[in-house]
Amino acid sequence: MLSRLSLFFIAVFFQLPLFILHGLGELLGLVAYQFDRRFKERIDANLKHAFISSDENNLKKLTQLSVREIGKCLTEAPAIWFNSPQKNFRWVKQCYGWQHVETALKKKKGIIFLTPHLGCFEITAQYYAHFHPITVLFKRPKLNWLANIVLSGRRHSQVHLAEANLHGVKQLMQALKKGEAIGVLPDQVPNEGQGVWAQFFNTPAYTMTLVSKLAESSNATVLIGFGHRLTRGRGYDVYIEPLGQDHSPQGINDRLEMLIRKYPTQYLWNYQRFKKPNK
Repeated sequence: MLSRLSLFFIAVFFQLPLFILHGLGELLGLVAYQFDRRFKERIDANLKHAFISSDENNLKKLTQLSVREIGKCLTEAPAIWFNSPQKNFRWVKQCYGWQHVETALKKKKGIIFLTPHLGCFEITAQYYAHFHPITVLFKRPKLNWLANIVLSGRRHSQVHLAEANLHGVKQLMQALKKGEAIGVLPDQVPNEGQGVWAQFFNTPAYTMTLVSKLAESSNATVLIGFGHRLTRGRGYDVYIEPLGQDHSPQGINDRLEMLIRKYPTQYLWNYQRFKKPNK
């Protein structure tokens, strides 16, 4: 009963216009940074690891902008989960690089979409699913009530969910064999034994080997998908571009780092990217 009530109130609240949700998100991010010690320490430590700016004033500005964007991420994600697919599609104002998708589909070997914790990473799969089916790898939240909300919200007529376990990997392989697309968060820390240590912003980060293995076994095209968050709640621009020839964990980290440096304020700097993997 509580789960159903939670879903109802969340669904109603997140029908607010995007510019209001983003405004509330900015406020949420600033408050969290001010009063949540762990949240603040994690962001500060990750930005120092990245060494994007050596100027103290620039770093402060970057931090403040990043905190606001993180807050937007927290309020926009449930809205996207509970929106109709048509509304999510309308929130995307432009898509750059769709020709790479069309080229990949002609090969009929499948597509591996890498969507890092950058910008709005929920919108990219939703946008692609407007045209074609996609199977997305996800980690089930530890809290059951949150897992129910996430699973309910991410279901879409052409979005299929594959849990991060052996059965989920088989689902990904089956989708690629059918020439369909799969989606993976490449900067998500895998469990111990499912990755290797590779440099990310000059710091060792435990990085998944799954993408390399799937690309090698399927000969699928590997693309990066990024949902750039526009200002004043105007929506999103989706960017799609090839990963390149190097599908190794280090090659993926290097390519992601280049993209993050281009849009540093929209990276999820509170994510524990450099933590030790779970056993």
